[in-house]
Amino acid sequence: MTMGGRKNWVFWPTRCAAKVFFWPIFRLKTSGRENIPRKSAFVLLPKHQRWEDIPLLSLAASRPVHYIARYDLFENSFSDWFLRSLGGIPLNRQRPIESRRSIQAVIEFLNSGEGVAVFPEGTYYRNKMGPGRAGIIKLMLSRFDLPFIPVGINYSPMGLRTRVRIKFGEPVYGNSAGSARWFLSKVMDEIKALSGLS
Repeated sequence: MTMGGRKNWVFWPTRCAAKVFFWPIFRLKTSGRENIPRKSAFVLLPKHQRWEDIPLLSLAASRPVHYIARYDLFENSFSDWFLRSLGGIPLNRQRPIESRRSIQAVIEFLNSGEGVAVFPEGTYYRNKMGPGRAGIIKLMLSRFDLPFIPVGINYSPMGLRTRVRIKFGEPVYGNSAGSARWFLSKVMDEIKALSGLS
């Protein structure tokens, strides 16, 4: 791989530790995992509510997933190594020319049958929908005919814990899209409904 990639000896123990760490804080309810392909490549398009979305999404998904994250999270040498070992891919949306290696890594992961998560809002929008950003999604649509799976994430107080509902929606295929803009509008509406947002 161009950028290394997920290291199972780091990923699986960290996932187990996250499960133990988050158990007293969150009650996780998951539905729709059958919509994730068992072996072939796919793209998850989740709602972005808060920083915990990524580890909770990892616990909810039926397969390990690479995820695109803000490049500044990778600036420290240890965090760079650790996040990449968990499947992180840095992306600078403001200066995409600097992210050429990241984009190549995404292409390689999908070509090898793996899953990639892209937060289409790009940043947190708690309890409301932010605008969808087409950049990396448009590139994927132009290169791949694979399932794009909208994912709703909803947090609600439940006594001392917080209930988290993660819903994996039915796949949307790029070859059914009239345009990248139409496709993005469709999946954003799906994400909104799955997240229980009006």
